[in-house]
Amino acid sequence: MAGVISVAALMSYALYEQHVVGLEVCPLCVLQRVAMISLGIVFLAAALHSARGAIGRVYSVLGVLVALTGAGVSAWHVRLQHLPPDKVPSCGPGFDYMYETFPLRDTLAMIFHGSGECAKVNWTFLGFSMPTWVLVWFIALGALIAVANWRKIAR
Repeated sequence: MAGVISVAALMSYALYEQHVVGLEVCPLCVLQRVAMISLGIVFLAAALHSARGAIGRVYSVLGVLVALTGAGVSAWHVRLQHLPPDKVPSCGPGFDYMYETFPLRDTLAMIFHGSGECAKVNWTFLGFSMPTWVLVWFIALGALIAVANWRKIAR
């Protein structure tokens, strides 16, 4: 349940920054949110099921895969933020427009190509951007779900 509470707190803060502070959400941020919510769902299922043995391993592996996917998106976002200004791609359409207009494969290709709004750093804490902190949280939560469900196997 610690993972569920952590994900809920992180998503609450992200929504606060978006709706109260007015921080714009870029397409890569949307994908990071999807991955974080998915990780929260895996945590919730693992907590409610409290499985041992092979099922505990399934939750562990599934959680780690979701966390690694989210960490990969976050790492890509951090990479875009550290590109030299002349290498930053031009701004593109928003996620909603791309999702409604283009096939999913093309939408994902455009998102990972990156755009100018994804490279902009408009929030920092202790000198690190939000995607960097999200990367740290994906690593920590991935380790937590692996350890929490692997320990159930040893009992």
